Amino acid sequence: MPARSDTHARGPIRGPRSVAGGLLLVGLAALALYLTRDLSQGTLRSMGPGMVPRMLAIGLGLSGLVLVGVGLVRAGHPLERFSLRGPVVILLAIATFALTIRPFPLGGITTPGLGLLGAGPLTVVIGGFASPEGRLRENLVLGLGLTACAMLLFGDLLNLPIPMFPEAYAALFPDGWSQDGRLRVTAGLLAGVAVALLLVGPRRSEARIGVAGQSRGA
Repeated sequence: MPARSDTHARGPIRGPRSVAGGLLLVGLAALALYLTRDLSQGTLRSMGPGMVPRMLAIGLGLSGLVLVGVGLVRAGHPLERFSLRGPVVILLAIATFALTIRPFPLGGITTPGLGLLGAGPLTVVIGGFASPEGRLRENLVLGLGLTACAMLLFGDLLNLPIPMFPEAYAALFPDGWSQDGRLRVTAGLLAGVAVALLLVGPRRSEARIGVAGQSRGA
């Protein structure tokens, strides 16, 4: 008799990986809805700060339910060996963002309020090391690019009450500059640094490889 495939699990859960992923998405969606419960919804003509996050959370939750349903009716892959590195690093990144986006009292000390300008790249850089393949330069490029997009989206377009940068950084701009102007200039600087790192990094690596090859040939 031919051997049965390992992907066909016994019991009501035929695709454990799909079910676990779906439940995780549903949990994240529920958390997002809870955290945005106090934000006003608004209307389609005048969107409030809570409309987009809630719509994204609902979409995320529906996607999770679809994954759960697929895992119950269709055979899939079993869960892989669990590693603590990913969850621990991701939780550390989330805690870093929460503690640095604005001043947070911890006993007798208060964490610095870096705003999205500092907390965004720092969070992405730390979270990128959840994978063993994470590299500092790639994480930094991603963090700077995502932070620039987030500043334009949440600060400039949606005008959400999120701390964007430290007070010391804001004081560097002339008094006549508007908040939107500061956001756009800062986002442009972040994007420019990200592009520069993206372009300069591979050239340096290639140059090092070339020098190493010449020294071996000699």
